[in-house]
Amino acid sequence: MSSFPEHANVVIVGVGGIVGASVAHHLIERGWDDIVGIDKSGIPTDIGSTSHASDFVFMTSHDYLSVWTAQYSVDFYDSMGHYARVGGLEVARTGDDAWLAEITRKVTSGKAFGTRATLVDAAFAKEKFPLLEEDMVAAALWDPDAGLVIPRSQTVAGKLVDQGEKTGKLRTFANTPATSLLIEGGRVKGVVTPRGTILADHVVVCAGLWGRLIAEMAGEDLPLMPVDHPLTFFGPFDEFAGTGKEIGYPLLRDQGNSAYMRDTGDPKTAEGGQIEWGYYETEEPRMCHPSEILEKEQSRLSPSQRDLDLEQVIGGLEKAIELTPILGELGYNESHSFNGLLQVHADGNASVGESQKARGLWYCVGIWVKDAPGYAKIVTDWMTDGRTSIDHSRIDFARFYPYQMKRDYIDPRCTEAALKIYFPAVHPREPYTKARNIRRSPFYEREKALGGYFMELGGWERAHGYAANEHLLEKYADRVPVRENEWDNRHFWRVSNAEQLAMSDDVGMINLSHFAIYDVTGPGHVALLEWLAAAKIGGDGQVGKGIYTHFLDDDGMVRSDLTIFRLADRCRIIDGADAGPRDFNYIKRMAADKGYDVTVTDETEAWVTLGVWGPNARENLKKVVENPEVLDRENFAFGTLKDIRIAGKDVLAFRISYVGEQGWELHMRYEDGLAVWDALREIGIMAVGVETYANSRRLEKSLRLQNADLLTQYNLYEADLARPKVKEADFRGKAKHLEYRARGHQPAMLCTLVMTENTDKTGVKRYPVGIMPVMDPETGETLVDELGRRSYTTSVVYGPTIGANIALAWLPWAQAQKGRRLAVEYFGETYPVEVAGVGYAPLYDPENLKPKS
Repeated sequence: MSSFPEHANVVIVGVGGIVGASVAHHLIERGWDDIVGIDKSGIPTDIGSTSHASDFVFMTSHDYLSVWTAQYSVDFYDSMGHYARVGGLEVARTGDDAWLAEITRKVTSGKAFGTRATLVDAAFAKEKFPLLEEDMVAAALWDPDAGLVIPRSQTVAGKLVDQGEKTGKLRTFANTPATSLLIEGGRVKGVVTPRGTILADHVVVCAGLWGRLIAEMAGEDLPLMPVDHPLTFFGPFDEFAGTGKEIGYPLLRDQGNSAYMRDTGDPKTAEGGQIEWGYYETEEPRMCHPSEILEKEQSRLSPSQRDLDLEQVIGGLEKAIELTPILGELGYNESHSFNGLLQVHADGNASVGESQKARGLWYCVGIWVKDAPGYAKIVTDWMTDGRTSIDHSRIDFARFYPYQMKRDYIDPRCTEAALKIYFPAVHPREPYTKARNIRRSPFYEREKALGGYFMELGGWERAHGYAANEHLLEKYADRVPVRENEWDNRHFWRVSNAEQLAMSDDVGMINLSHFAIYDVTGPGHVALLEWLAAAKIGGDGQVGKGIYTHFLDDDGMVRSDLTIFRLADRCRIIDGADAGPRDFNYIKRMAADKGYDVTVTDETEAWVTLGVWGPNARENLKKVVENPEVLDRENFAFGTLKDIRIAGKDVLAFRISYVGEQGWELHMRYEDGLAVWDALREIGIMAVGVETYANSRRLEKSLRLQNADLLTQYNLYEADLARPKVKEADFRGKAKHLEYRARGHQPAMLCTLVMTENTDKTGVKRYPVGIMPVMDPETGETLVDELGRRSYTTSVVYGPTIGANIALAWLPWAQAQKGRRLAVEYFGETYPVEVAGVGYAPLYDPENLKPKS
């Protein structure tokens, strides 16, 4: 064994698991060297989740990133000769119409994201998996690319480490836990272990179940928790004796019962001659803080394998026996069965990316075997290039607010996530019910009194509509359809569409207190934002303006979409609640990296915002503003800022509109907000739910949402948001931005689609939510652009003013033509759509005359 090193370029904490081993491999592949891997126990791990994982891979889900990571991982395992592509079935039981709908939806998502999943009948499922009771099956999803990592992911981890060591670029040390991190000046400097201290420029935490304990060493936490996953074994099962196979039949998922099942192949293989049945508890999941995990010498099997009482899963098992009676015929292998710890995340996504507390400290935690090489690819590219080929906003550790890294948030949110690992189906608009009411605007009690229908974003309780306005449904009954299908109507309140129409007829106000707000001050504040933003920020002429702009990455792709207020002594960033923390951390990091003398301050909870909009907005606001003439069109130019006073309170007014109407955003101190709200209500201005702002009128106005429509796979010209002229000042991504500008045409364009017919085969009008593939109506094939990017809806909503379902989608150049007829698929049915606009093309007030009136 080599001597323990005093210095390394990179230290990987947890190199013995499949994630850490994959990261080591990918770092070497990208040219990194002088890498040291350490692990708490053996290498490969004999205590982590990798040591007991079921090791199967299903590709199809409703999230493109998870499909991408699974597809990449399958190709990676396959290239190593360690993947059995046996296929996988996911059944819907006879009579379970809800799960039949869910697997149909999954097939549709598979078509959007590029999997080969199809819907098959019970006879096909029985042929593939003879242990099924055919009459118990209504239909099934069949994924021919699903399969098993063989012989074990643990074996693959060991092989990757061995290969890395043979290159001379990796040294590993088993039984060497990290006991603390060296952090100086906000940068990681090394790792302390019982064997000594390793100074390092980069540390990658791949410690899985113990990842939070490493994060605590940096003064932060990761919003994830281990949970017991019951794994039971039955046998002997000799169907594949003498075949040498690690698995014989396809995988079987029975997610309507929150369970899966597979055989373990030839009895002579490592765990062969059995049936494995796994279950995810849907009522009382057994959560476990990493500090509660036993040490190796204290546990019967291993720290990540906890004792299982069969009574714990008897209800699910009895239901499983109905579908696959063999489970009741074979003997139960009690000594082999256990609760295997795996991790669930507070928002359903992994924690990947650089620490918020220490530069050079990276996390790659909360990842299952099926995605491990894919995530290793992402974090390695990110460390190497500063960006990734696929948008990573959903997994970026910088996405979390401080409150999301506290136990009173993490514990209940992770528990709720654990309840939904397999069942029930999660709706695209599904709200969390735990850890709510963390942030409330000063208007919250007023909104409750109006019967607000609350959802949450960024910790803020946001009313999407108000029961007090439901009298409007009678007035606008012919323009606000009833959503007969329960799925389409779930987590939606019809009154919000009526509120939008009423606002456009008169005036309304929308609570926008969810904005993330950051102040950038100091001598370099303008220069920093000039370098970050694609729009012009510098110059005296910009003071007093609100500047809508984007931050690009080095490849000229869109990473941020926000507004910058140029105030006399500072720049104020007005950002979305979802993207806000990432941008806050990004601005601070870029300031440090470029050496700008600035201070970046989080003002999110100090300020609140109301949007007052409608054709009568000016007329009504004049009634409460101390100097009403300031609101006159000739005195208050569109896109500018002015200080006004309402109800004796100072208000920063911004003449802008995200809802396509005349009006202003009113920004005020939190403590002043209620007085302003009450003053506006006293003159009769109606409260309008945020649904109008966030969804329905947004799409009628062709407005794009960061991390949904705007992604780092696409450039600003494809989004049709580039300025007519490229500013003279340098900015990040400018060289690539100019390169894209010089193209004859862009490979794709973000387009507006209108559904021209929405009646399903039962005669019910549908109002889609979620992802839909965009297809050639002749072939039924999903559109793919010249760079291999697939077309699917990124936003979809019913627009009550337009009177149609509207969607945004990236289309290949050849299909990005106004009037082009295409198709989308929703729950297995095809619906016609028409390209109503290429690029930025509002359907409502296309000349944008109303906001500037």
